Amino acid sequence: MKTDVLLGLQWGDEGKGKIVDVLTPNYDIIARFQGGPNAGHTLEFNGKKHVLHTIPSGIFRDNNINIIGNGVVIDPIIFKKETDALREKFGLSNELLRKKLLISTRAHLILPTHIFLDKASEASKGESKIGSTQKGIGPTYMDKTGRNGLRIGDILAPDFKARYDFLVNKHKQMLAWHQFDYDLSEIEKMWFEGIENLKQLEFIESEHYLNEAMAGGKKILAEGAQGSLLDIDFGTYPFVTSSNTVTAGACTGLGVAPGKIGKVIGIFKAYCTRVGSGPFPSELNNETGEQMRKIGNEFGSTTGRARRCGWLDLPALKYAIMINGVTELMMMKADVLNSFSEIQVCTSYTYKGKKIDHLPYSIDPKELSANYETLKGWNTELYNTKQLPSDLLNYISYIEKNTGVPISIVSVGPDREQTILRN
Repeated sequence: MKTDVLLGLQWGDEGKGKIVDVLTPNYDIIARFQGGPNAGHTLEFNGKKHVLHTIPSGIFRDNNINIIGNGVVIDPIIFKKETDALREKFGLSNELLRKKLLISTRAHLILPTHIFLDKASEASKGESKIGSTQKGIGPTYMDKTGRNGLRIGDILAPDFKARYDFLVNKHKQMLAWHQFDYDLSEIEKMWFEGIENLKQLEFIESEHYLNEAMAGGKKILAEGAQGSLLDIDFGTYPFVTSSNTVTAGACTGLGVAPGKIGKVIGIFKAYCTRVGSGPFPSELNNETGEQMRKIGNEFGSTTGRARRCGWLDLPALKYAIMINGVTELMMMKADVLNSFSEIQVCTSYTYKGKKIDHLPYSIDPKELSANYETLKGWNTELYNTKQLPSDLLNYISYIEKNTGVPISIVSVGPDREQTILRN
């Protein structure tokens, strides 16, 4: 068996959580491979809505295992809120959680001082700020690569508190340099309560677990967070996240060899959105963009911030397909475009006065503008039916033709039942 990978192809918020939930019955294991609680995967079913930040989106289905991989960074406070909600709102017992949810010993911990460092760094940037969620993600990955971090496996070490204090004292010196005011007492108390909550779950050497599972014929789906255009190497740097959000990140974030990767499922919206700062060639700063935001309820599930909206960007989509090796596409939120009589698609850019059809290294809006092709909209309501309107089918075919990749699922609403599987 091989591990399939599901990831976002835009700037995040594509709807990965819903699709993981829809596909989970086909898999034995769902494994999250990167990112932290800056992710917000929203799932709706049976009249209930729930947002996951760290826990894999397969947690609500029966008869499967959910793994938080080594590439993930974990905030014990946010994680406790997630598990408390699973216990109280959805009735998952401690015994069932321990059975269904496993955590890699190699996953790194977000400390309270990481959050303060994130806030201090963002504040110091002024108008050039990144648009960080200020959840401590970046500073945690910095400590990981700087070989200073604390990991899940360290929680069980007899000198864990001493290791924690050593790193916190280092962070305090950095915060003093930033002249950043903070109060550690209350959040630190909550953090150690979160550590005790983590101890109730099982820690595993996930690289061994997953490879043994594949050898035993188990089907695994690797779940990504954020989106490909936020990848630390291939995204719109420096307005990116702090981890590798592309398929290669599943290899390093789970310990799965490249030759063990199976299908690569790319999720994208029928249009584009972006949260925070950074270039966005097809952005609509007008009534059309505001209409998309209102209809699509485009507000961050983690931060509540309004998302910037724009037309589908084909050069960016094809770039993401290329670097990920995408084998099938799934289009989300087609219903948001129901009321548009015309739909535009960015098909190329004008870059430094020349027409190009690829995403360049620099996307300075002063040097780059989007070129569009206009298609007829379906201008009708969509329901969970296989009888999609002909103009939507034309839109789907247009994207397939231009990307060379089939669209296997079309989502026409937030609920898991509002999902159309295509042959």
